[in-house]
Amino acid sequence: MRALALTLVCAALAGCAAPGSGPAPRMDRGFTLTGLAKSDIDKVTEIHHHHLFQSLRRLTLKLYRRNPAEWRKQGMASAEAAVADLFDRDHRWRLESLNYRYGAEAIQIALTPDYPGDRVRAFITGLVSMVQKALGDRAEFYMLDKVDAQRVYNAARNVEVAAWKLGQARDAQGQLLLLSNEMAPVANLSFEREFGRQIGLLDALADVHAERDGRTITRVIQNAATAVFLPL
Repeated sequence: MRALALTLVCAALAGCAAPGSGPAPRMDRGFTLTGLAKSDIDKVTEIHHHHLFQSLRRLTLKLYRRNPAEWRKQGMASAEAAVADLFDRDHRWRLESLNYRYGAEAIQIALTPDYPGDRVRAFITGLVSMVQKALGDRAEFYMLDKVDAQRVYNAARNVEVAAWKLGQARDAQGQLLLLSNEMAPVANLSFEREFGRQIGLLDALADVHAERDGRTITRVIQNAATAVFLPL
């Protein structure tokens, strides 16, 4: 009976894993019909997905608090309101304000000195859309879904590159385009910790899926100063 139920659920969900702008809301633990169509690795992937978005959301709020002029460009009431507007809508990270550009392009826009728009919004759109693309733009994961371990690994390296570029991008006067880590007067490395958390989650997830599929990840060593975004 259980095997029949599993077959029926998998058939109903085949090819129907809902795309989304982020992870689906977590359900209470316990039995669910759709849970029959999720392997242990699917559940691990969803947990990592949720932790990634929690970290990305914290990073966004930190950037807005350090750079309040950015959320004010949109006429938002607060940094928190700007974060909610970005994360709580189903736009698939294709924003009209960026001419629907995403990924590395959005990050490059954010760190262009003459860009007049909200740099935090553009930077985070690029970062999150790379994570989502690496995970197949899914909101949930089922047995019939495949996650490409190489893409997830590449996304981790891209987060490293994005973090380095964020700390280096300056205007013509030598001022940072976006403030993040700070060493004085009081050390603030909380941005670095969030980037590190995201990189660690993606690397762990890449290893999980590589092990499941019996594949070898092509690992890349890059010099941060000359690094380029890897394809997803």
